[in-house]
Amino acid sequence: MTGIKEKASREERKDRSSVSTSSKLNDLRFRRMVGGTLAPHVPWQAMVYLSENVMNGGFAGGALISDRWVLTSGRNLFVRKSRQDTQGKEPIIPKVYLGITRRSQANASKEVAVEKVVLHPGFQNVSDWDNDLALIQLKRPFTLSEDVMPIPLPERGEDLAEAAQKKGIITGWGLGVHFTAAESLKHLVLPVVPHGFCKAEYNPSGQVLSRTPTIDDNMFCTGASKYQENVCFGDAGGALAVQDPKDSRVYAAGILSFDKACAREKYAVYMKLSAYMPWINSVLRGDNETSASLRSSVMSDMYSRQL
Repeated sequence: MTGIKEKASREERKDRSSVSTSSKLNDLRFRRMVGGTLAPHVPWQAMVYLSENVMNGGFAGGALISDRWVLTSGRNLFVRKSRQDTQGKEPIIPKVYLGITRRSQANASKEVAVEKVVLHPGFQNVSDWDNDLALIQLKRPFTLSEDVMPIPLPERGEDLAEAAQKKGIITGWGLGVHFTAAESLKHLVLPVVPHGFCKAEYNPSGQVLSRTPTIDDNMFCTGASKYQENVCFGDAGGALAVQDPKDSRVYAAGILSFDKACAREKYAVYMKLSAYMPWINSVLRGDNETSASLRSSVMSDMYSRQL
């Protein structure tokens, strides 16, 4: 009888140990699903701020792309963000904070003055997520350092159109599963999914779902992390940073637009920056309606002088 009791006791201890280990793993998994892992200092990360309260516009992400320009989602510049609410209205000039990793650091010492905002001319042409980009110009060039440094944009040949299995990193202060904003900047490593999967999810059999983006060639998607984490409300505007496998160059492949994946959807949706480089470059150059004709006129004049 003693041997049997000892064996039973050993089995009970083993079961308790197994349950304890399983519980710890579940606790760890749950904690990780709250909203990603704490990020190191990310020098290109910007906070684009309208209000602390999401009902008054909230705050979101942005990416510093030069010493004077921040790229973000156009929807971040409106209190009510649906197409029916933004049509005919001017975007709000936001507060912009650079060089911060905690929300509590978003104060006057980290605020940079904004000169103007430029929405993409095709912003919300048809749906809430069409051409969802905006450029924010700072009043003065920012002094760059290790703490504040822009992220490069795609160069020729750097395109995610066929980049299945590639991974990227997104950072933000977005909401977690309890729908409370993160105090500290967090990051997720997310897989880029094949374009066909993204279109099949959001454009089934050619149908258009009004609550989600209609996926076109100017967009791409990421899936959940290996811990089933995903982006959430408030992460929009952040850059998906990727690394070119050929030379390890880091650049911004996309700007997060559809950030509701944590709540009910499978994929997060981004504006593919390689598709928007002509527009971005034209704004950064300061082009206006007469710029193209003026350049053509100068070229024609120089050619004519050689005849």
